[in-house]
Amino acid sequence: MADVLAAGAGLPVRTVRSLDEHAAAVLALAGPLPGVRVALADARGRALAGDVCSTVDLPPWDSSAMDGYAVRSEELHAGAVLDVADDVPAGDTRDVRVPAGAVVRVMTGAPVPGGADAVLPVELTDGGTVRVRVDRVVAPGAHVRPRGEDVRTGDVVLRAGDVLGAGAIGLLAATGHAQVEVHARPRVAVLSTGSELVAPGGALRHGQIHESNGPQLAAAAADAGADVVDVRCVSDDVDAVRAALAELGARADVVVTTGGVSVGAYDVVRDALLADGDAQLVHVRMQPGKPQAVGTLADGTPVLALPGNPVSSYVSFEVFVRPLLRRMLGAREVHRRTLTATAAGDLHSPAGRRQLLRARLEWSGGAPVAVLVGGPGSHLLGALARADALVDVPEDVTHVAAGDPVTVIDLREHDA
Repeated sequence: MADVLAAGAGLPVRTVRSLDEHAAAVLALAGPLPGVRVALADARGRALAGDVCSTVDLPPWDSSAMDGYAVRSEELHAGAVLDVADDVPAGDTRDVRVPAGAVVRVMTGAPVPGGADAVLPVELTDGGTVRVRVDRVVAPGAHVRPRGEDVRTGDVVLRAGDVLGAGAIGLLAATGHAQVEVHARPRVAVLSTGSELVAPGGALRHGQIHESNGPQLAAAAADAGADVVDVRCVSDDVDAVRAALAELGARADVVVTTGGVSVGAYDVVRDALLADGDAQLVHVRMQPGKPQAVGTLADGTPVLALPGNPVSSYVSFEVFVRPLLRRMLGAREVHRRTLTATAAGDLHSPAGRRQLLRARLEWSGGAPVAVLVGGPGSHLLGALARADALVDVPEDVTHVAAGDPVTVIDLREHDA
């Protein structure tokens, strides 16, 4: 159950939530976006807006699974020599039949001629092209792919919410679909705040750092299936933040901010959201990523305000923003896959905080092992770049011994 954190002098009240409670509040901001019809070339990574049925049988006719000869199996015996009456390559559209006492040479994928009930592989013959000797016989039905064996006309081949990868795109093409109805991609704008931030590649003065959260979050949003419409950085000025939020909200379905949401004197995102939007300030019982804000801008656009420390920002995106984007994309499953792994070493976690530790997955005997990378500091970007998983330590667990099972969030790309 969420609690209310008493504010310090001059500071707004914050709600205290568990990670799951805050994730639920974020998911409640928006549902799937409307459907749009797109060409298959533009459908990869998108989620179907409705079920899709096949327009054809697969295969559309009995087809050969081997290079060989279409035969009447009852006419075969070892040593028989039969006339080769015709050739049928893949793509042959003629209506060919196998005469009695003869065979028809066929290639893999070609239609099986009428009258044949099996395909004799070329490896079981002398490979003749005018007459062929049978070295071994085959049973009826051998090496024939029956019509509709894979898919029947009218079968539901993919369902609403399926995310379209390469295999699904191939299936849609094979079943006769040049276009498909998918959910629109959510448009995302990213706003970083901080007077210390300088664009990557710019010269740094004492006290300045290169701005990394914006590019990092933009890449993460694109990986989640969103269209990133803007990535912007502003100084610690409330009026500048308010103006940027108003402009970005008019262009995006979701605005994600980073920095300026904690309890410091220069946390300008917090002040801008309270001035112009309907946002709730939250302390989430997690590490990293404690200070958060969630709500809507003045125009109703959902806004998620993440911490400014790079690791906190990234972890917050993974557990809060990414699921919302996947929901808006229409995906059936919005969360990353979780695995049970073995802890490679001892883990320690503060009581009352759900800790998400960066880790690298290794494999021992076919089972995953979670190896921590870097320390718990929320500024350690070098370690984050080497991580492909987050070890998820519950609030009530303070110690995990090496060899114990742990739950990990798998950050490797996959359809969710």
